This record gives sequence, structure tokens and C-alpha cells, in this order.
Amino acid sequence: MSQSFLSHLTDTLAQIEAEGLYKRERLITSPQGGEITVGDRQVINLCANNYLGLADHPALIAAARDALEPKGFGMASVRFICGTQDIHRELEQRLARFLNKDDAILFAACFDANGGLFEPLLGPEDAIVSDALNHASIIDGIRLCKAKRYRYANSDMGDLEAQLKQARADGARHVMIATDGVFSMDGYLANLPEITRLARAYDAVVMVDDCHATGFMGPHGAGTPDHFGLDVDILTGTLGKALGGAIGGYIAGPQPVIDLLRQRARPYLFSNSLPPAIVAAGIEAIRLVEEGADLRAHLFDNARYWRAGLTDLGFDLLPGEHPIIPVMLGEAKLAQDMAARLFDEGVYVSGFFFPVVPRGQARIRTQMNAALTRAELDRALAAFAAAGKALGVI
Repeated sequence: MSQSFLSHLTDTLAQIEAEGLYKRERLITSPQGGEITVGDRQVINLCANNYLGLADHPALIAAARDALEPKGFGMASVRFICGTQDIHRELEQRLARFLNKDDAILFAACFDANGGLFEPLLGPEDAIVSDALNHASIIDGIRLCKAKRYRYANSDMGDLEAQLKQARADGARHVMIATDGVFSMDGYLANLPEITRLARAYDAVVMVDDCHATGFMGPHGAGTPDHFGLDVDILTGTLGKALGGAIGGYIAGPQPVIDLLRQRARPYLFSNSLPPAIVAAGIEAIRLVEEGADLRAHLFDNARYWRAGLTDLGFDLLPGEHPIIPVMLGEAKLAQDMAARLFDEGVYVSGFFFPVVPRGQARIRTQMNAALTRAELDRALAAFAAAGKALGVI
């Protein structure tokens, strides 16, 4: 390879390191859970998207194992050639019923779902109005689409209306509003009541990425629309967080939307089908969510207890009602030092800093899950107290 190119990459990596922005991975040697093993240490895990604690749930493991012999290991094909088993359609239909939609379509991940959503549905005559803090997958999906792009300040409904007016004034044929249901760095919920009201007023379609809500937000666990008691047009989401924590994404919506995506969504047409074991476990995860609210109740009990404990210790938290509870620290190096000190105290967290969040807003994003016990939370609070005092945070 070109030595000048390699030198350029080396210099870039050195600059990332010098700015305190270098990301390092720890090797986990146990299943995902409330407590995990990293190397030879057992630590409390507060940074997984394992909201319902299903990542190592015996019922999901059994469902995946039981699917291997009758359905095989992998499909070795895309869906429309010879990659669709009966359980793929079963999972799609279960998702659609759970989310109160006509149908659903599976992808390898929600990043692929968002990447494949916009281009088949919208053309250069159309417009997309997108929240400024939307997930990278929405941003990338919009970039692949020829529709005109408008952006509104995060959750600023006045700015959203101004952008809708501008899109209509510019002659847009169809307009789609795109938003996260939950903004994952902050734990803030999108203002779906006002977004849907404005959509009706300006004849716009509403698309919501509900990755950080499906399975636990709302009285039925069906996400942010369920939480607010309303309907949105198109939902994207994942099996990789609350619904088992493995992999797999989906889009759910009206039948013509799903039918057209099957014909033209490139990540769907050109990626292997989800492995049968993952599909079977996904079906089981939906069953667990539908048949009981106890996990959701325990999750939010944990979130309230954890938020109150951190507040009493004097940490600077972002307000909210979601199980994402960010501890604000400001600088990237302090976030990394805090994460390292907490690991020494037996708590696994990660520092989040630029470019994941804006400069000067580095944080430890803690996340609650239903697998955590009160004793584990108390140990974690003690660790935060020790680390925070040692580093002068509290």
C-alpha cells in the first residue's frame, strides 16, 4: 500500500489519540447481562441496550437453539432468491401486529432499514424534514435519497413548522418528517403529539426510528407511539436492543410502503436473510413482551431509583423519564478517566464524546435494565460516589 496513505492514516489516529477521542474495546468473556465478566473480573454493566434483560434470557436461548436443527444455521441467500423461510414471515407478521401496522419487513440491522427506507419511497420532487439530532443511520439514509433535505433544531416544533412551510413553498410533492422516537445520547423523547399534529396540518408522512423504545415504552411496550397513545405512519426499529439484543432491524407500516420496499430497498435486496436462530429468538422476545408487563415495571423502577441516587450524590444529570440517564461531565478526557475509574470500582460504563456528542458535552451514558437488582444498583452508586469524589466531579 502507498506509504504516504499509510502515513496519513497513522497521523490521523495519532491526532485522535492526542485529542482524547480514541475509542478502545474491552473483551467480554461472559454472556451479556446485568453483571458481565471482562477478562477475569466480574463487573456491573450499565452501558448495554439490554433494557429488558433478555440478552441472556433462557427462553430466547432455547428458542434459538431449538431452531438450529430444523431450520439450519444460515440462509446463504437474499430473501427474494431463496432466503425466505416461513419463520421470516412469521416474525414480520408478529412485529406488524405488535406495532399495529399492516406489515413489516426485516433487515440485517436497523442501520440497514434506515439506509434502505427513503430512496425507494421519495424522489427529487419530494422533501424530507429531519430532526437535527437524528441517528447517523437516518442521516445516511437521507443522503442516499434524491429528495430535498430540510433540518429542524432538535425537538423545536416552531422550527419544524417553519421547515414544513418552506418545503411546501418550494413545491414539494410529498413531505416526510423523520425523527428518532428517543434521542439516544440524551434519553429525550420526541414530541410525537405535536409532530403528528403538524404532519396532518401540512399533509406530511411521519417516520419514527423507535430503536430505543420498542419493547418497553408505553402500556403495551410498543414504543413511543404507544407511550403517547397515537399512531405514526412508518416505524423502524431493531431486535438488537430490548428485543433480545442480537441483530436484525425492521420497517413496519402501511402495506403499499412495505410492498414497495420489498421490491426496491437495496439493503433488503442485496443482503443475506437473518439467520433462523435469530428469527426464532425474535419471535420469542415479542411473546415475552406481549404476555407480561413485569419486566417493564422493574425496568422503570430501576430507572427511578438510579436517577434519584445519582441526583442525591450531586451528579449533573439530563432530565427525563427514559432508562437512558446521562451523567454530564463536559470534557472527553474526564469522561474517559471516569469510565476507567468506575471500571476499577467494578462498574462497566463508557465515556461518550465528540463526534458521538457535541464537543464540551462529554458524558457517561448510563442505561438501566430489568436484570439489575437493587443490591447491584447500590454497589454501582457507591462506585460512582468513589470515582466522582476521586476525580473532583462531586
